[in-house]
Amino acid sequence: MESLYEHAGGEEGLRHFVEVFYAHVLADPLLVPLFGAGKPEHVPVLTAFEAETFGGPATFTQEMGGFQRLIDIHRHLNITEAQRQRFVDLYLAAADEAGLPADAPFRQALREHVEFGTHVAMQNSHARTDAELHPLREVPIWNWPAERPGTATG
Repeated sequence: MESLYEHAGGEEGLRHFVEVFYAHVLADPLLVPLFGAGKPEHVPVLTAFEAETFGGPATFTQEMGGFQRLIDIHRHLNITEAQRQRFVDLYLAAADEAGLPADAPFRQALREHVEFGTHVAMQNSHARTDAELHPLREVPIWNWPAERPGTATG
């Protein structure tokens, strides 16, 4: 069966999606406190993360610092629920704008992935100690909704 990565158009499709998404994030007043003016490496890093989590190459883990990098980036950001929800909304809108597949199973997986990920990031952003971090310590591999019981595997 085709992976979510392949279904999304592979590296090229995900990079275009991330470029569209990131442009909206940087222009959003609610998210600017988290992202500032942006960083040139954010698009390739987020693309590599999305690719790996959807079943593509493990470049994010093998060459870009892996999940520990995400923990370190999100620590002390104090992400609010409003910021988390705006991130989700912009992510899903960017999927439409970038032309990612619109079939219901893919979009369900996309929504579950971003909802799960933003909850993990929000928890980690408020953690004062390592014990308060979300227990996830590796990139979760996301599959088609029918292939998993509602949570990421990994």
